[in-house]
Amino acid sequence: MALGFRILPRSRAVSAEWVERFRDLPVANVSDVMARMTAGGPRLRPMHDGAPLRGPAFTVKTRPGDNLMIHKALGLAAPGDVIVVDAGGDLTNALIGELMLAQMVRRGLGGIVINGAIRDSAAIAAQPFPVFAAGVTHRGPYKDGPGEINVPVAIDGMVIEPGDLILGDDDGLLCVPFGSVEAIHAAAMAKQAAEHKQMANIEAGTHDAAWVDAALRRLGCEGVE
Repeated sequence: MALGFRILPRSRAVSAEWVERFRDLPVANVSDVMARMTAGGPRLRPMHDGAPLRGPAFTVKTRPGDNLMIHKALGLAAPGDVIVVDAGGDLTNALIGELMLAQMVRRGLGGIVINGAIRDSAAIAAQPFPVFAAGVTHRGPYKDGPGEINVPVAIDGMVIEPGDLILGDDDGLLCVPFGSVEAIHAAAMAKQAAEHKQMANIEAGTHDAAWVDAALRRLGCEGVE
């Protein structure tokens, strides 16, 4: 086994049907029903025009500053896949730019997440293909390896297994574990429905905020009537 320099097959992936069911769910609502314990970190921001990111994870672990295995992943990932790159968060060298973006668009991929840097940022920002990254630099990458494809990766404590569901919007990035997709979807839909009702009450002037004083009294705050 060439640990650290290998390409593995992906044995599972969340279905296109489930990806579509999450299409209009805000990442914040999904995060709330996952106990607010999972996140890709505040550094990972959308670098494109803001279109939401949804799709099964196709993972890449690479040496910081090197994109050889990302190039290989571009040819292996299936349409709709989201390439998730753990590059250690290093911002010294950009790992993708406009040319690699064009390849991903051509192949119909669902997006890319890079715990590292990009370049050609103006071109990336002007188009809808989802690109999440931690920063921007003009310095280009190396192409020497090593790296791994379809292995578990971690970004700021968020573990991502190949085939897990990746979600991203203006609030950030989230991974929904493969085996929890159905339960998380049901809980997030209920959360969204409750928020819609609350918004309607706010707009109608009937919003009940009595829970605030109740919480303050329970916590022993002085001066609460």
